[in-house]
Amino acid sequence: MRVAIISDIHSNLPALEAVLSDLGREDPDEVWCLGDIVGYGADPDACTALVGDVVERCLAGNHDLVVRGDIDIGYFAMSAGAAARWTVKVINEDTRDFLRPLAPLGEGAGVGLYHASPRDPVWEYVLSVRQAADCLQAQRQRVSLIGHSHVACYFSRPNGQTTVEETVGEIAEAGTLLEMADARWLVNPGSVGQPRDGDPRAAWLMLDTDTWTARFHRVEYPVEAAAKAIMEAGLPRQLADRLFSGQ
Repeated sequence: MRVAIISDIHSNLPALEAVLSDLGREDPDEVWCLGDIVGYGADPDACTALVGDVVERCLAGNHDLVVRGDIDIGYFAMSAGAAARWTVKVINEDTRDFLRPLAPLGEGAGVGLYHASPRDPVWEYVLSVRQAADCLQAQRQRVSLIGHSHVACYFSRPNGQTTVEETVGEIAEAGTLLEMADARWLVNPGSVGQPRDGDPRAAWLMLDTDTWTARFHRVEYPVEAAAKAIMEAGLPRQLADRLFSGQ
């Protein structure tokens, strides 16, 4: 099965539309979302409606859970908290209904799905080999997908190994192809709506569970339009400015 993986949309409608157009040309069998549909951007309702139209599996991210009321907004920093409070005020009932039943972890086609990590599906940012080694040990599945960090990356370790020294990890550039038939894997597709790996283009991943390969994709989108929408909504300027640098 060929599955398009998206994550961390953060209410960025121009980025989501660009990604859905790009992945549509690949004609995946299914689309899965690893959470944080809403968050820093200005179009939570439109993004949620689009995700609801196309995804077969969807997780809740920490921003979704905050907006849903499961997590206190006080856990968020100033700009994230401001965006969450604004989102709570403006979203419609359809968005609330879609977010309500979502969980931060799941499984599909034998692949573990976690918004953040196998150890902590809500909060852990997996950005180091040491963290990844522990997560690879904790995950039940041979292959798992994670989001949350907004960084397109991957970690792997040979089957039967348990040490940090045997674990490798890399930032994934556009076009990177993973051969995943062997070993244990932890893969982050990167962020659709707010990349933080220095590449401002929207990110997504194509996973083939028949051949066990995965390819990272990046898509140009009108960043100016997303930034303008943030400013017009009265959200913190930082949330608009960071879109241009991918940080």
